[in-house]
Amino acid sequence: MKNTKVMGILNVTPDSFSDGGSYNSVENARAHAEQLISEGADIIDIGGFSTRPGHTKVTLEEELNRVIPVIEALNDLDVQLSVDTFRSQVAEESLKRGVTMINDQWAGLYDPEIFNVVAKYDAEIILMHNGDGNREMPVMDELLLSLLKQANQAEIAGIPEKNIWLDPGIGFAKSREEERIVMSRLDELVATGYKVMLATSRKRLINDLLGGNIDVKERDEATAATTAFGIEKGIHAVRVHNVKMNKRVAQTIDALKGI
Repeated sequence: MKNTKVMGILNVTPDSFSDGGSYNSVENARAHAEQLISEGADIIDIGGFSTRPGHTKVTLEEELNRVIPVIEALNDLDVQLSVDTFRSQVAEESLKRGVTMINDQWAGLYDPEIFNVVAKYDAEIILMHNGDGNREMPVMDELLLSLLKQANQAEIAGIPEKNIWLDPGIGFAKSREEERIVMSRLDELVATGYKVMLATSRKRLINDLLGGNIDVKERDEATAATTAFGIEKGIHAVRVHNVKMNKRVAQTIDALKGI
Protein backbone atom coordinates (compact mmCIF):
# COMPACT_ATOMS: atom_id res chain seq x y z
CA MET A 1 0.00 0.00 0.00
CA LYS A 2 1.29 3.45 -0.90
CA ASN A 3 2.05 5.64 2.09
CA THR A 4 1.46 9.33 1.41
CA LYS A 5 3.79 11.31 3.65
CA VAL A 6 2.60 14.28 5.67
CA MET A 7 4.98 17.18 6.30
CA GLY A 8 4.07 19.37 9.25
CA ILE A 9 4.84 23.09 9.03
CA LEU A 10 6.89 24.65 11.81
CA ASN A 11 7.41 28.34 11.11
CA VAL A 12 9.87 29.95 13.53
CA THR A 13 9.14 33.42 12.19
CA PRO A 14 7.26 36.43 13.56
CA ASP A 15 5.35 37.09 10.34
CA SER A 16 4.27 33.90 8.53
CA PHE A 17 0.77 34.28 7.09
CA SER A 18 -0.96 31.63 9.22
CA ASP A 19 1.05 31.12 12.39
CA GLY A 20 3.60 33.91 12.53
CA GLY A 21 4.91 34.49 16.04
CA SER A 22 3.34 31.34 17.49
CA TYR A 23 6.45 29.16 17.54
CA ASN A 24 9.38 31.56 17.32
CA SER A 25 10.88 30.49 20.63
CA VAL A 26 12.78 27.24 21.04
CA GLU A 27 10.41 26.05 23.78
CA ASN A 28 7.26 26.72 21.74
CA ALA A 29 8.84 25.21 18.63
CA ARG A 30 9.72 22.02 20.52
CA ALA A 31 6.23 21.72 21.97
CA HIS A 32 4.60 22.20 18.58
CA ALA A 33 6.96 19.71 16.95
CA GLU A 34 5.99 17.11 19.54
CA GLN A 35 2.33 17.82 18.83
CA LEU A 36 2.86 17.43 15.08
CA ILE A 37 4.60 14.10 15.65
CA SER A 38 1.77 12.88 17.90
CA GLU A 39 -0.67 13.76 15.11
CA GLY A 40 1.26 11.69 12.58
CA ALA A 41 3.81 13.96 10.92
CA ASP A 42 6.41 12.05 8.91
CA ILE A 43 8.50 15.18 8.29
CA ILE A 44 8.73 18.52 10.09
CA ASP A 45 9.64 21.49 7.90
CA ILE A 46 11.36 24.28 9.84
CA GLY A 47 11.14 27.72 8.26
CA GLY A 48 12.94 30.86 9.35
CA PHE A 49 12.10 33.08 6.36
CA SER A 50 8.48 34.09 5.79
CA THR A 51 7.31 34.00 2.17
CA ARG A 52 3.87 35.50 2.67
CA PRO A 53 2.87 38.41 0.40
CA GLY A 54 4.57 41.59 1.66
CA HIS A 55 7.04 39.69 3.82
CA THR A 56 10.09 41.39 5.26
CA LYS A 57 13.41 40.13 3.94
CA VAL A 58 15.58 38.38 6.50
CA THR A 59 19.37 38.52 6.63
CA LEU A 60 21.42 35.34 6.50
CA GLU A 61 22.49 35.85 10.10
CA GLU A 62 18.89 36.28 11.30
CA GLU A 63 17.70 33.19 9.42
CA LEU A 64 20.49 31.12 11.00
CA ASN A 65 19.70 32.53 14.44
CA ARG A 66 16.07 31.48 14.05
CA VAL A 67 16.58 28.03 12.57
CA ILE A 68 19.72 26.50 14.09
CA PRO A 69 18.65 26.56 17.78
CA VAL A 70 15.37 24.89 16.82
CA ILE A 71 17.12 22.16 14.83
CA GLU A 72 19.38 21.47 17.81
CA ALA A 73 16.33 21.27 20.06
CA LEU A 74 14.53 18.81 17.78
CA ASN A 75 17.21 16.48 16.46
CA ASP A 76 16.57 13.89 19.16
CA LEU A 77 12.98 13.42 17.99
CA ASP A 78 11.96 10.41 15.92
CA VAL A 79 10.99 12.34 12.80
CA GLN A 80 12.64 13.52 9.60
CA LEU A 81 13.68 17.16 9.75
CA SER A 82 13.52 19.51 6.77
CA VAL A 83 14.56 23.14 6.54
CA ASP A 84 12.71 25.57 4.30
CA THR A 85 15.52 27.71 2.84
CA PHE A 86 16.96 28.82 -0.48
CA ARG A 87 20.36 29.76 0.94
CA SER A 88 23.20 27.26 0.64
CA GLN A 89 24.81 28.53 3.86
CA VAL A 90 21.64 27.84 5.86
CA ALA A 91 21.32 24.46 4.16
CA GLU A 92 24.89 23.51 5.09
CA GLU A 93 24.59 24.54 8.73
CA SER A 94 21.29 22.68 8.97
CA LEU A 95 22.53 19.49 7.34
CA LYS A 96 25.57 19.50 9.63
CA ARG A 97 23.17 19.22 12.56
CA GLY A 98 21.16 16.24 11.36
CA VAL A 99 18.59 17.71 8.95
CA THR A 100 18.08 15.38 5.98
CA MET A 101 15.90 17.44 3.64
CA ILE A 102 16.08 20.96 2.20
CA ASN A 103 12.91 22.62 0.92
CA ASP A 104 14.03 25.21 -1.64
CA GLN A 105 11.28 27.55 -2.80
CA TRP A 106 13.56 28.75 -5.62
CA ALA A 107 14.60 25.28 -6.84
CA GLY A 108 18.27 26.24 -6.88
CA LEU A 109 17.74 29.34 -9.02
CA TYR A 110 18.51 31.76 -6.17
CA ASP A 111 21.63 29.96 -4.98
CA PRO A 112 22.84 27.12 -7.26
CA GLU A 113 25.48 26.13 -4.68
CA ILE A 114 22.65 24.59 -2.68
CA PHE A 115 22.79 21.56 -5.00
CA ASN A 116 26.43 20.86 -4.15
CA VAL A 117 25.68 21.19 -0.43
CA VAL A 118 22.72 18.80 -0.56
CA ALA A 119 24.75 16.31 -2.62
CA LYS A 120 27.61 16.48 -0.11
CA TYR A 121 25.32 15.32 2.70
CA ASP A 122 23.34 12.84 0.57
CA ALA A 123 20.18 14.67 1.59
CA GLU A 124 16.81 15.11 -0.12
CA ILE A 125 15.75 18.35 -1.78
CA ILE A 126 12.36 19.79 -2.72
CA LEU A 127 12.40 21.97 -5.84
CA MET A 128 9.47 24.38 -5.93
CA HIS A 129 8.25 26.26 -8.98
CA ASN A 130 8.52 30.01 -8.51
CA GLY A 131 9.18 33.15 -10.54
CA ASP A 132 7.92 36.66 -11.16
CA GLY A 133 4.60 35.61 -12.69
CA ASN A 134 5.47 37.07 -16.10
CA ARG A 135 5.56 34.15 -18.50
CA GLU A 136 5.68 33.67 -22.25
CA MET A 137 4.06 30.24 -22.28
CA PRO A 138 1.15 28.49 -20.54
CA VAL A 139 1.72 28.03 -16.82
CA MET A 140 1.98 24.24 -16.88
CA ASP A 141 4.47 24.29 -19.73
CA GLU A 142 6.67 26.75 -17.85
CA LEU A 143 6.34 24.81 -14.60
CA LEU A 144 7.40 21.51 -16.16
CA LEU A 145 10.23 23.07 -18.17
CA SER A 146 11.62 24.96 -15.19
CA LEU A 147 11.38 22.15 -12.66
CA LEU A 148 12.80 19.50 -14.98
CA LYS A 149 15.70 21.78 -15.86
CA GLN A 150 16.48 22.35 -12.18
CA ALA A 151 16.07 18.67 -11.37
CA ASN A 152 18.63 17.94 -14.09
CA GLN A 153 21.01 20.48 -12.55
CA ALA A 154 20.54 18.81 -9.18
CA GLU A 155 21.41 15.41 -10.66
CA ILE A 156 24.48 16.85 -12.40
CA ALA A 157 25.60 18.12 -8.97
CA GLY A 158 25.35 14.56 -7.63
CA ILE A 159 21.87 14.39 -6.07
CA PRO A 160 20.26 11.06 -7.06
CA GLU A 161 16.81 11.09 -8.59
CA LYS A 162 15.37 9.30 -5.57
CA ASN A 163 16.33 12.29 -3.39
CA ILE A 164 14.63 14.91 -5.59
CA TRP A 165 11.09 16.14 -4.98
CA LEU A 166 9.09 18.55 -7.15
CA ASP A 167 6.57 21.06 -5.78
CA PRO A 168 4.21 22.88 -8.19
CA GLY A 169 4.40 26.05 -6.10
CA ILE A 170 0.76 26.74 -5.30
CA GLY A 171 0.62 30.28 -3.91
CA PHE A 172 3.71 31.49 -5.75
CA ALA A 173 3.89 33.48 -9.00
CA LYS A 174 0.49 32.31 -10.22
CA SER A 175 -3.01 33.68 -10.51
CA ARG A 176 -5.79 31.72 -8.85
CA GLU A 177 -6.96 30.55 -12.28
CA GLU A 178 -3.43 29.33 -13.10
CA GLU A 179 -3.36 27.48 -9.79
CA ARG A 180 -6.61 25.71 -10.69
CA ILE A 181 -5.02 24.66 -13.97
CA VAL A 182 -1.93 23.33 -12.18
CA MET A 183 -4.07 21.39 -9.71
CA SER A 184 -6.08 19.83 -12.53
CA ARG A 185 -2.86 18.68 -14.21
CA LEU A 186 -0.88 17.42 -11.20
CA ASP A 187 -0.75 13.98 -12.80
CA GLU A 188 1.55 15.43 -15.48
CA LEU A 189 4.04 16.46 -12.80
CA VAL A 190 3.77 13.00 -11.23
CA ALA A 191 4.43 11.46 -14.66
CA THR A 192 7.94 12.97 -14.70
CA GLY A 193 8.99 10.17 -12.34
CA TYR A 194 10.07 12.45 -9.50
CA LYS A 195 8.27 12.44 -6.17
CA VAL A 196 5.78 15.28 -5.85
CA MET A 197 5.07 17.41 -2.77
CA LEU A 198 1.81 19.38 -2.70
CA ALA A 199 1.64 22.46 -0.47
CA THR A 200 -1.78 24.13 -0.54
CA SER A 201 -2.38 24.51 3.20
CA ARG A 202 -4.57 27.53 4.05
CA LYS A 203 -3.38 29.41 0.96
CA ARG A 204 -5.26 31.92 -1.18
CA LEU A 205 -6.34 29.18 -3.57
CA ILE A 206 -8.27 27.57 -0.72
CA ASN A 207 -9.98 30.87 0.03
CA ASP A 208 -10.83 31.25 -3.66
CA LEU A 209 -12.22 27.72 -3.92
CA LEU A 210 -14.50 28.46 -0.95
CA GLY A 211 -15.79 31.67 -2.50
CA GLY A 212 -13.60 34.15 -0.62
CA ASN A 213 -13.55 35.89 2.79
CA ILE A 214 -12.60 32.75 4.70
CA ASP A 215 -10.29 33.28 7.68
CA VAL A 216 -6.88 31.65 7.27
CA LYS A 217 -7.39 29.25 10.18
CA GLU A 218 -10.81 28.21 8.88
CA ARG A 219 -9.40 26.66 5.71
CA ASP A 220 -8.32 23.25 7.01
CA GLU A 221 -11.25 21.16 5.74
CA ALA A 222 -10.82 22.55 2.24
CA THR A 223 -7.07 21.98 2.50
CA ALA A 224 -7.82 18.34 3.33
CA ALA A 225 -9.99 18.17 0.19
CA THR A 226 -7.00 19.27 -1.90
CA THR A 227 -4.94 16.59 -0.16
CA ALA A 228 -7.47 13.97 -1.26
CA PHE A 229 -7.54 15.40 -4.77
CA GLY A 230 -3.74 15.40 -4.96
CA ILE A 231 -3.45 11.80 -3.79
CA GLU A 232 -5.91 10.76 -6.48
CA LYS A 233 -3.60 12.52 -8.97
CA GLY A 234 -0.65 10.53 -7.66
CA ILE A 235 1.26 12.93 -5.41
CA HIS A 236 3.57 11.48 -2.76
CA ALA A 237 3.36 13.98 0.13
CA VAL A 238 1.56 17.06 1.41
CA ARG A 239 2.89 20.00 3.43
CA VAL A 240 0.24 21.17 5.90
CA HIS A 241 -0.51 23.05 9.12
CA ASN A 242 -3.20 20.66 10.38
CA VAL A 243 -1.35 17.34 10.41
CA LYS A 244 -4.02 15.27 12.19
CA MET A 245 -6.77 16.04 9.69
CA ASN A 246 -4.63 15.56 6.60
CA LYS A 247 -2.95 12.42 7.95
CA ARG A 248 -6.33 10.79 8.41
CA VAL A 249 -7.43 11.78 4.93
CA ALA A 250 -4.19 10.43 3.46
CA GLN A 251 -4.36 7.15 5.40
CA THR A 252 -7.97 6.58 4.38
CA ILE A 253 -7.41 7.23 0.68
CA ASP A 254 -4.19 5.21 0.64
CA ALA A 255 -6.07 2.28 2.20
CA LEU A 256 -8.94 2.57 -0.28
CA LYS A 257 -6.55 2.73 -3.21
CA GLY A 258 -4.96 -0.48 -1.93
CA ILE A 259 -8.25 -2.42 -1.95
